[in-house]
Amino acid sequence: MAQIDVVRLARRAVVYEWGMWRSLARWVLRRPYPVAPGAETFRYVGVVQPILGVFIALSVIEIPVLDLILRHTVGWPTVRHAFIGLGVWGVLWMFGLFASLRLHPHVVGDAGLRIRNGISIDVLIPWSAVARVEARYRSLPSSRAVQYDPDDPTVLNLGVGSQTAVDVVLREPLSVRLPKGPSEPVREIRLYADDPKALVTRARRHLPVTEAPGGRPPGS
Repeated sequence: MAQIDVVRLARRAVVYEWGMWRSLARWVLRRPYPVAPGAETFRYVGVVQPILGVFIALSVIEIPVLDLILRHTVGWPTVRHAFIGLGVWGVLWMFGLFASLRLHPHVVGDAGLRIRNGISIDVLIPWSAVARVEARYRSLPSSRAVQYDPDDPTVLNLGVGSQTAVDVVLREPLSVRLPKGPSEPVREIRLYADDPKALVTRARRHLPVTEAPGGRPPGS
């Protein structure tokens, strides 16, 4: 069993790493992934973009500083080159992370609401399973991308930057595919979007109109 877990983790790491570099290449070449006709995309990178920018800037500055230090403290050029190579890899990796977030936005289309987080999360909720969609900012207790609500385990938070901004209430409990396997059945999924009101407005076009008593649509 332990060997199977190690193999599974190794496979996931390889797939994730390959996805990062592929995203970086497509971002540099300006080749976004196509979406279905009539679908609309919604970004969620705005809340983490400043943080990533700071990390990238510090890492870029760190490379020549580290090279200068190693030149005067380490007599082996191979060691110095290895550390510099790791520094460059780290910078490119962070650019790849940013690219993966930009190239894999949320998608609202005829098939349903597609919730994403880079290359690690890709959840499609069909409209037939959605009761209502609402915009509401919430803070999360941790920065993990996947976490169940501590007060209600039937609520799944797919947050970004320790927050969510859209509540998707389901008609009945639903299990969705997550990086570590299927989730527990949940009745509500919360996600983050840079423009939650626009996402909610677009999503509501796909939801059936609920009739009020007397056979009239609400508000008529």
